[in-house]
Amino acid sequence: MSFHLDVEIKALLQGMGVAESEFSGGTLIVRSPLTGDVLAKVPEISSEKAIAAISSSSEAFNEWRKIPAPRRGELVRLLGEELRANKEALGRLVTLEVGKVPSEGLGEVQEMIDICDFAVGLSRQLYGLTIQSERPDHRLTEQWHPAGVVGIISAFNFPVAVWAWNAALALVCGNTVIWKPSEKTPLTAIATQALFLKAAARFGAEAPKALSTLLVGGREIGALLVEDQRVPVVSATGSTRMGRDVGERVARRFGRSILELGGNNASIVTPSADLDLTLRAVAFGAMGTAGQRCTTLRRLIVHSSVYETLIPKLVGVYNAIKVGNPVESDALVGPLIDQLSFEAMQSSLKAAREAGGTVHGGQRVNINGDASFYVRPALVEMPSQTGPVLEETFAPILYVMKYETLDEAISLQNSVVQGLSSSIFATDIREVELFLSAQGSDCGIANVNMGPSGAEIGGAFGGEKETGGGRESGSDAWKAYMRRQTNAVNYGRTLPLAQGVKFDVGG
Repeated sequence: MSFHLDVEIKALLQGMGVAESEFSGGTLIVRSPLTGDVLAKVPEISSEKAIAAISSSSEAFNEWRKIPAPRRGELVRLLGEELRANKEALGRLVTLEVGKVPSEGLGEVQEMIDICDFAVGLSRQLYGLTIQSERPDHRLTEQWHPAGVVGIISAFNFPVAVWAWNAALALVCGNTVIWKPSEKTPLTAIATQALFLKAAARFGAEAPKALSTLLVGGREIGALLVEDQRVPVVSATGSTRMGRDVGERVARRFGRSILELGGNNASIVTPSADLDLTLRAVAFGAMGTAGQRCTTLRRLIVHSSVYETLIPKLVGVYNAIKVGNPVESDALVGPLIDQLSFEAMQSSLKAAREAGGTVHGGQRVNINGDASFYVRPALVEMPSQTGPVLEETFAPILYVMKYETLDEAISLQNSVVQGLSSSIFATDIREVELFLSAQGSDCGIANVNMGPSGAEIGGAFGGEKETGGGRESGSDAWKAYMRRQTNAVNYGRTLPLAQGVKFDVGG
């Protein structure tokens, strides 16, 4: 193990209030993708203890739902304070455990802070409706109540932000949360839980002990959350394959799932596009986070009239961009998370060549020998949208294709099973408005003159089709964590029935 990383990881975790017993002596081996070094050996929870934790969370919910929502918002405000005070440390931990460049590690923690701020305001705005009744002397209202225990299953690529998107809203809505993080990134989860416990201690006795619970373990622990009737809402982020399994199993017990799944995201470059802006946006969208965002740009659909101007410049950026350990250099592209990701990338590039594609880049870069997996991002010019282009490979591969008409481009964009994010580069208002219309992008997110990644918490995040249909973060996404109740109140002295029904029994 690298002495430097070992010492730094320990100092970071303990500085955020984590006991050494939580990250040492366990069975879950955590490696840094930066170097391949072992960072920690984390204890895993048993199935029996996980089941007991669900019971405790359910009991805690019975108490937490009694607390007024603005008061619940105060706890989330305190969590935001803890995150602000520990932004540098937690952001650094994200970089060491996931391999993100430092600004992206810090940016992820900033997302957590932002959603806390959003949720605090929301705690006074959990609005229902007043509805006009057809019956005299009657009032109809709609109100929202906490759903119960919310299970959160998160992925490695945003190891803490996804928890915050869900937890901040769930908590102000009156729910308790149980978190099963990725086995690849438990350290950031342990640190986040420690910061939450600090906030809860400052909040006082009104916060029950099992308000937020962390379950570190394998797939069998996630399966417990999925199967348990006491967990009415399960929010799961990951592959479409995983989401299909989770969604079906939760639905069988009539639970609700919030699914954030695959994204085979496209951008359309029109003849009216500002190509300098497009070049910069495409570079970040396709190569940021080493292509390991669910909103990463994976397909670029370019009008034939600007193709020969844009693509050679883009190939030049791909050839020049710095790949390396972002802790030791100013590299913009860090490592893939592990060997499986590297092998999946190489398999997709092989399939692209066999389908007639011209591959620029994609080769492994020797940064730390065989222990880590750095690659040069790949730009692949494809003759058509076929083969691996129709699939999501969680790696920095950008497939590029030509088009002639905007209708053709929109059809290409929409002709995949995923529907998360999309964008168009155009200065012609007619092109923009068509893209944003019902005839345009079929994705949950549609951007103009920017790439498909980099969503803000103020807007609901999620997508359609095999992306799962879930929404997290802004807008009215809070409703997914609550149950709706319609109330009819008769404040008169007679009993008129709806729809003019008569049922006179005397008396």
